Amino acid sequence: MSETRAIVVGSENAKVGIEQAMVVLRGGGSPLDAVVAAIRKVEANPEDHSVGFSGLANLVGEVELDASVMVGDTLQAGAVGALHGHQDAIDLARQVMERLPHVLVVGSGADRLAAAAGLPAGDLTTEASRRIWQDLLDGTGGRPRDASYLEQIRTLAAALTPDPGEADQRAGTVNVIARDGEGRIACGVSTSGYPLKYPGRLGDSPIIGAGNYADDRWGAAACTGFGELSMRACTAHSVVTFMRFGMPLQESLVQAMEDLRHLRTPGGMNIIALDREGRPGAASTVAGSSYIYLAEGMDRYVEAPRLHVPPG
Repeated sequence: MSETRAIVVGSENAKVGIEQAMVVLRGGGSPLDAVVAAIRKVEANPEDHSVGFSGLANLVGEVELDASVMVGDTLQAGAVGALHGHQDAIDLARQVMERLPHVLVVGSGADRLAAAAGLPAGDLTTEASRRIWQDLLDGTGGRPRDASYLEQIRTLAAALTPDPGEADQRAGTVNVIARDGEGRIACGVSTSGYPLKYPGRLGDSPIIGAGNYADDRWGAAACTGFGELSMRACTAHSVVTFMRFGMPLQESLVQAMEDLRHLRTPGGMNIIALDREGRPGAASTVAGSSYIYLAEGMDRYVEAPRLHVPPG
């Protein structure tokens, strides 16, 4: 990639928004404008049950959203967690960064800020998302969960809800990194988090350094997967740090993934990244996973394989 090219990199489910992000960059918008424009479309997509509207609910049937943004020139960041009743979590994360002297606002505070900012409010559930959530709760939603996670949830949830059963772990997230022709970088992450998660649980998506990190001098990275892993290992920051100390992008991704093995906790991880020259890359513990990127001069985004790094 030429270092003068604008480029947008995203998780596979960012397909619905990546072209809008490039339109923003071509029109002179900032990388942050591009990131928010792309993720906003994913949050509004009713067919994506891992983000925003139609996201899957927590253990007691409430949809709680997490999101974060970061810009690589000043290292400013903003994040929200456990947001209820407003699908535009990425917009609210930007509001935190630009309007408040804080980085992270959660729960009722995030709800209050969304109302004050005039973000549209509404029920985030759909018939399809309710049906999937109920199947998970009833234990008919697919392959068994990781046993250790299920055991912990059963213990915590005993007083709140019926046994969630052997349900599929349908975790998901969208992440997007954008770089303009001047080398400025921004990244963003948005998610409805683990379905059947314990109320108030935050994953890595709103945690700067864990699920999201950008620094114009070295690059950017963002994570999806079992967020408790990347929170413990500061995975997004680690990828950028490895590049800072001279590792090529691919090696930085591999090292960050291999560091997760030291945690000795089951769980998958996916990373997208961009180096300071505008070269994209991605890695996953799941074979056959893909990511997308769209560079200036391209007519359509490319879907490329992620580097497979087995979890153990």
